[in-house]
Order: sequence, then C-alpha cells, then structure tokens
Amino acid sequence: MSTQQQLSVLIVDDDVQFRQGLKTLLGFYSMERKNGLSIEVVGEASNVEQALKLVSSQQPESILLDMELAGSDGIAALVALREMSYPGKILVLSGHQEESWIFRAMQAGASGYIFKNHVAMQLWEAINTIRRSEIFLPIEVVSKFFHRFQAEAESSLRTSQKFHLTEREREVLHWLTQGASNEEISQHLYVTVATVKAHLTSIFNKLKVTSRTQAIVVAVKLGLVYT
Repeated sequence: MSTQQQLSVLIVDDDVQFRQGLKTLLGFYSMERKNGLSIEVVGEASNVEQALKLVSSQQPESILLDMELAGSDGIAALVALREMSYPGKILVLSGHQEESWIFRAMQAGASGYIFKNHVAMQLWEAINTIRRSEIFLPIEVVSKFFHRFQAEAESSLRTSQKFHLTEREREVLHWLTQGASNEEISQHLYVTVATVKAHLTSIFNKLKVTSRTQAIVVAVKLGLVYT
C-alpha cells in the first residue's frame, strides 16, 4: 500500500498567467497522485521581498523560481535565500537559455534549471530529481552548463587578478558564498576568526562593497567564485 506524501511549493514569477499555468500543471500532478505525491502551492510571489516573506511564514519545501522578477532578478533571490539559510530545494524555470544565466543560477544555489518552453515536459521529472537531493539539468542544458563551467574556471582567475584578490581571499570568498559564518570559514581554512575578519575587510575594500550580501552578489555576478 503506497503512502501519500505531500510537497509544499512556492511559485516566484512576475508573470501572473505563467503562475496560473504552473498551478494548473501541479494540480494535475496531484490529481494523478504520481508516485503517491500530492503537491500543495502554499504561496505566490512576483518579487524577491514577497518571496522571502512567504518563505519565512510558509516554509515551503521547494521553490519554483523565475530568473527575471519585478525590480530585481533571480540571482538576488538565490543569494538572499542562501543568506537566510533556506533548507529547501530551488528549481529555476527561465526563458533564458544563455550559458551565463544557467551557470550563475546553479552557482548561486539552484538545484535545477528548466527552460520555460519545456516546463510541461520536464517539470515532473525535475521535481522528483531535486527531492532526492540530486541536480536536475536536462540534456540541452548540461552541455551549456559545463561549457560555461570550463570558461568560468579560467575567467575567475583573471577576474580575481583584476581585483588583486589573493588565493586565500578567494578561498574566504568561496566559503562566504556558501553561506558560511566567520567561525565556519575559520574551521574550513584552519585560521583564526580574527584572520577571517581581516580577509573579509580586505575583500570588501577591493570589491568596493560594505556587506557580506553585497560581496556575495558581486562575486556571483562577476564570476569571482565557481562551484
């Protein structure tokens, strides 16, 4: 006898019609009871601020996220969710098929990426894949992602040199983008917390930012770090 499971989902997209289409599709999955799974949409948001409020109040297990939002973008949302230590899975549904968008989204913490014109065919597989804590990248995305990965690995070093970041500062910046605290960074790098703070001060000065969040956004958008 199969056990009924429920998955709570937050939809973040500034296109009302697209959100409605997603709700209809998710409702169809629930009616079909595929794999004994029922999907509940616990909220809808059109911008980052709304999304963060709903994450705090509804605590969805998964988020379906667009890359272009009212007044901001999906990268900012991914960074903000990482900053608040969101424990769920984030699936990007985007009209952007460029390598750079795919790479930035995955780098910033997405669990998967689907082109919007393929949602009807791939959403169910993607949802089940990320629920298993696996990464979902359909075949037409995989080649784009790894092509960009190779290019970014090289450009990351060149950009770091442009900002005069040392190797240790790059390591600190990497752990910062992973959401690590100063104490956790010190443990990863086997240095004191005071040393981590000194590195962060230097990084902030070089990147011309004043906060951890700003540093993460700049690092991700400029490709200073890669995962």
